[in-house]
Formats: sequence, C-alpha cells, structure tokens
Amino acid sequence: MAEIRYNPLLDEWVMVAANRQKRPAMEGAQCPFCPGSGQVPEDYQVLSYANDFPVLSIHPTMPESGLEAWRQVRPAYGVCEVVLYSPDHYASLPELPVSQIEKLIDLWVSRVRDLRQDPQIRYIFLFENRGAEVGATMEHPHGQLYAYPFVPTVVQRELDASHRYHQEHGHCLVCDLNDQEGNGPRQVAETEHMVSYIPYFTEYPFGAFVAPRAHKSSLLDLDQVERQELAWMLKAVSSGLDRVYQKPMPYMMALHQAPVNTSFKAHAYHFHVEFYPLLYAPNKIKYRASSEVGAGVAANPASVEETAPLLRRAIQDARRDGQW
Repeated sequence: MAEIRYNPLLDEWVMVAANRQKRPAMEGAQCPFCPGSGQVPEDYQVLSYANDFPVLSIHPTMPESGLEAWRQVRPAYGVCEVVLYSPDHYASLPELPVSQIEKLIDLWVSRVRDLRQDPQIRYIFLFENRGAEVGATMEHPHGQLYAYPFVPTVVQRELDASHRYHQEHGHCLVCDLNDQEGNGPRQVAETEHMVSYIPYFTEYPFGAFVAPRAHKSSLLDLDQVERQELAWMLKAVSSGLDRVYQKPMPYMMALHQAPVNTSFKAHAYHFHVEFYPLLYAPNKIKYRASSEVGAGVAANPASVEETAPLLRRAIQDARRDGQW
C-alpha cells in the first residue's frame, strides 16, 4: 500500500508507505551504491536514480476513498530519488573535496529544473540523513530527493511567516536574519556571497543555517559563483560539526526553497539550508520527545550563544589543518 492520507486535526498530509517494509537488510560488504555492485554505473561521479522502495511514484495505485467527511485520501503521486555524493564509500560530505560538492549541487539544480516541469509537483525537497542515530541504513554518502504533490507543512509555515513578515516590514525575513545573525556572535562562517550562522531560535544546539546573502528563492536562482560558495560552505559547516566532538556528527540536512507550479510570490521567500545535528555533548543526543512531538514545543538543551563559538572555532581549526 502506498497512498497519502489527510490529517484533519493538523491540516496536513501523511504518506503511507507499507511497501518500504520489503526493503532487504544489506550485508556489510554488499553496498549497491559502490561501483562494481552492478547497481550503479562504473564511472559515475555523482548520481541520482529512482529509489527502489519509494513512498511516492509517478504511477501510483488509486486508493479507496471513504464516505466519512474527515476521511480524505489521494494517490501517492510524486518522485523519490537517491542522490549519490561520490563513488567513494567512505567519503561523507565533510570528506568530499569542494569540487565534488560543486558537482553535487549542479546535479541538484538539474533535477529541480527537470522535475518542476511536471505540473502535478508542488515541492522538491532535497535532504540528507547522516548516521544510524537518525535512521540512516546505508553508510555510503548519499542524500535523497522527494518531489511532493503538495507543499509540506513545515515549508508552508515558513512561507506563511515570510509572507506576513514581508507585508509588515516590506522586506525579506531571511535577508534580515542574514544581516543581523550573519554579522553577529552567532555567525560561524562566511564567504563573499554566502553566510552561515546558528539562529538564536533554533531547537538544535548546533543547528546552523546556510543562506545566500542576496535574495534568492530557489536553487535555480543561484549563479555559478554562489553555487561554488555554497559548496564551500557545506564543506565548512559539515567539517566543523565533525570537529566539535572529534567524531562524526549525526545530522539531518534540509534544503528549503520556493515551491513550484503554484501562485507563490518569490519576493517573500529566501532559499536556505538547515542543519539539524543531534549531539549536544560527546555522547548525548538531542531527541525529539513528548513536548516536541505531542505539543509542537521544542526545547534546546544548550545555549546557542555558547555553541556558535564552538562551531566557529571548529570550522577555523579544520580549515587551518588543511581539511580543505
């Protein structure tokens, strides 16, 4: 079974993907993402291909609709892809050369450009789950792409908040964040066209944002120099996160950009990358517990005024020691 069900209590959609239970458990020596596996091209550098066990499909089955007013269901239409960062099994994002991350970003741009041509797609979400702590089952460096037939709840809330802020103040919310946070004590890295900081409101101790200084609503809006600097920044932040506790940092990474095939006005929204790192001490994980899940109220177990200098110094140390 694969379908999308409506939750009337929260006014949001829930994907049902019982078919994912059929995913096989992979033996340690059998990585399908490595050249030689027979599953991927022998000479790939970066690669995006259809997920073998998707939650969304361009050929979905038609679900049975209910008679109850609250029971709404729709086909699980969409696209799910695996995005391979490198043929090197051990080269996670912090280990990749900046030039390789540039290739990855170019691939992201290409996939967004292609998928937005489908009029049924409303949002293209690029993300990474790194580490067993966040549920990653494959060690080979990779991310994923979901193309939804609706705008996801979190993104819709950002869009609404950005629109309200623009109406009230006449300019972009993230542009203002860049100006204030990007030039203050919570900044962790910067280039001429990109800036990274841990915003004062984040629920994760090392929850860094990366954003272009100029107002850009989508990956597609970035010019070549901005793409290059975004690659540098992703390398810097991920390397710094690993350096903080001298161990690989489990994290989730999400690219937030404007929706597609909607009446959305781009002037109100600003493309950015969000990191959600799980550790707040060498062996302490920040879990989403009852307050976060049941009430929607987050609790940050550390002060970002203390963690931002730690991450900034970790990035500087990694750079000084020649990690890139």
